[in-house]
Amino acid sequence: MIRPLMIALLALAVPAVAEVAQGPKNVPEFAPAFDNQTRAPEIGVPVALAVTPIATGLEHPWGIAVLPGGGYLVTERPGRLNLVGTDGEVTRIGGLPAIAVRGQGGLLDVAVAEDFETTGHVFLTYARPERAGRSATVAVRATLGENGTLTDLIELFAQTPPASGGRHFGSRIVLDGEMAYVTIGDRGTGENAQDLRATIGKVVRVTTDGGIPADNPLSGQPDARPEIYSYGHRNPQGAALHPDTGDLWTLEHGPAGGDELNRIEPGANYGWPVISFGENYNGRPIGAAQTAADGMEQPRYYWDPVIAPGDFTFYEGELFDGWQGDVVAASLNPGGLVRLTLDGDRVTGEARYLPDMGRIRDVAVDRDGSLLIVTDDPEGGLYRVTPG
Repeated sequence: MIRPLMIALLALAVPAVAEVAQGPKNVPEFAPAFDNQTRAPEIGVPVALAVTPIATGLEHPWGIAVLPGGGYLVTERPGRLNLVGTDGEVTRIGGLPAIAVRGQGGLLDVAVAEDFETTGHVFLTYARPERAGRSATVAVRATLGENGTLTDLIELFAQTPPASGGRHFGSRIVLDGEMAYVTIGDRGTGENAQDLRATIGKVVRVTTDGGIPADNPLSGQPDARPEIYSYGHRNPQGAALHPDTGDLWTLEHGPAGGDELNRIEPGANYGWPVISFGENYNGRPIGAAQTAADGMEQPRYYWDPVIAPGDFTFYEGELFDGWQGDVVAASLNPGGLVRLTLDGDRVTGEARYLPDMGRIRDVAVDRDGSLLIVTDDPEGGLYRVTPG
């Protein structure tokens, strides 16, 4: 009976430090636009976490979807979709389309419809091979049959134009009723992110039947793709709907410094590559080395040095006391999980967990409130995270 009391007293005695230990900034001369836009105070109450493997031996797993009847869908970037039982049994799903596995591209995200139990609808994003060695980020809807095969594939969106190279595909898909948001990277050519005639470096919004909503912000605008919902993005690999407001938020890779958490406004410009809180990997400035410009949005939070973010979720569950509404993000480098507390759309605190887990690509909340993560490695896996 003494041990829990001692732990509680120790937790109360630990003071909050100024910020999370994270090393020097890449661009120390850049100042945040407002308080706590970066390096928010460290969340002062320590939390012990327990990690339990569900399925291991997965090759570069990328996306997780929780099935309403139990089990999970997990993608592997080399082009495999798996049904993982709660007992860890892995069953390969057939019927996938042609996938371009090159660089950062391959089979990427997965989501399931709210009415999955009646429709069997599954949503995928992936890199599709195109002519002349090019590829495009594509989103499709398919039906998962009882025989474990995808049928009735419908294309919802295809990146325009296709691009060469194997960088910055995005891409998360977030379902919102009859709408689907898809994040698209700049494919390593930053200028495309500002070009409204291209869907590279954008967040797009389409219907779950493959149509274009009439109320999209650029619909009817000359020389603009009607799918575009926001633009000026570098490589957004995280996206989620805020549980209270319903707003879309994204998490994207910056250059050396400048990873961003953004609250997405319809039709807004998020600045890449005109403004950034980072610099090029060779130490040269991005553009004119500016962090703000008229008509361009500020990130709600940025990291310098980077966390190399994967996906994130707003925590909605009861298992982690006091975490409700917090951002829980996957980190590839230095690795582990990053948690942010919020007051409205402003960050108030940051914490880091599980650094020894290495490259975490996706994070989701299971039905019981536990966290699910996948580790992006040649011998990666699906793991459950609970309070320790």
